[in-house]
Amino acid sequence: HSKIAMSKTKVYVIGVGMTKFEKPGRRAWDYPDMVKESVTKALEDSKLQYSDIQQAAVSYAYGGTCSGQRALYEIGFTGIPVYNVNNACASGSTAMFLCKQIIESGTSDCVLACGFERMATGSLENMDNRIDDRVSPHDKHMEAMTKNFDFQAAPGAAQMFGNAGIEHMKRYGTKREHFAKIAYKNHLHSVHNENSQFRKEFSLNEVLNAKKIFDFMGLLECSPTSDGSAAAILCSETFLQKHPHLRQQAVEIVGMKLGTDQPSVFSGDIMQLVGFDMVDRLSKDLYKESGYGPKDVQVIELHDCFAPNELITYEALGLCPIGKAGELVDRGDNTYGGKWVINPSGGLISKGHPIGATGVAQCVELSNQLRGRCGKRQVPNAKLAMQHNLGLGGAVMVAMYKMADGTI
Repeated sequence: HSKIAMSKTKVYVIGVGMTKFEKPGRRAWDYPDMVKESVTKALEDSKLQYSDIQQAAVSYAYGGTCSGQRALYEIGFTGIPVYNVNNACASGSTAMFLCKQIIESGTSDCVLACGFERMATGSLENMDNRIDDRVSPHDKHMEAMTKNFDFQAAPGAAQMFGNAGIEHMKRYGTKREHFAKIAYKNHLHSVHNENSQFRKEFSLNEVLNAKKIFDFMGLLECSPTSDGSAAAILCSETFLQKHPHLRQQAVEIVGMKLGTDQPSVFSGDIMQLVGFDMVDRLSKDLYKESGYGPKDVQVIELHDCFAPNELITYEALGLCPIGKAGELVDRGDNTYGGKWVINPSGGLISKGHPIGATGVAQCVELSNQLRGRCGKRQVPNAKLAMQHNLGLGGAVMVAMYKMADGTI
């Protein structure tokens, strides 16, 4: 019997909103306040009511169960299903992926993805939930890292990504300066982002000479802990037809892939440990599914939790041949005037990294770029946008977006 495959509906982002990302403790607010602000902005952007939302996925890494409900109850009690999503630093994009699948399943036509985090100052270790009576989700990662590198007195994530940078330098002759140039660029980009945690330009020397966090890697090459929230409203083709006022601002999700690690993750190769193969495989799948490749893209929001990860990811995404990311940096192909503008928002390094909000905030930035709403940091002629969101331990989401009626 030949089964007739139901053609999946197209999925659109029709409203976005986010809070300013703040240094923890700087503002007197809690996570329900953050979520109320970002979701209200997304509803205003789409001119919809909360009652139009049929399901919601709320992402966060640190917090009690049903925090999603607690936050959304600030906006209304509509009885809808609410999912609480935790997938490390890829929590936000996982919530988006879940929403996209809900729409594609035909169950709902309008759903909300929303991420938040309320964090402690200092390094991530200060956020540990003190659940020390069970195996850590990263124990095997630490074990694999210490095959090749001694464990140092530095934050664990910084060691993993820092060591991946060291490995890249040894293997391909990449220079210490290449990582600093990436951080310099992201801080520079964020000067024009009113939602960014940092909005200060630093010189390359300031980046190079910043307080060292791990080995060569300084404070200005690491994403900070942050408070904040971001929200995106997704809908189906049918919903869009019923709300024609949204057509001109609708951003089509051209393709989206979510996945986890390959067996190579524990091979002892540190670049694999931080997800190189996972990104490589999923981005190839995305290019195949969407029919577009890096050459078609103008703007990218990329998960730069640490500067070395941005550099390594250029290669994993196929923006350049393996080992050649340093040359891409030297050519300026990651900023205005080059092949791509990568992290026009300032990225995690400068915009901030409230973990559960990050993946959704990347979508907010890319939607605004495609809609030409980014003012001084607007990427010229932005037609096709790419997103990359990584969670150690592991999860990666890669996606492509374009305007609903946009030609590429």
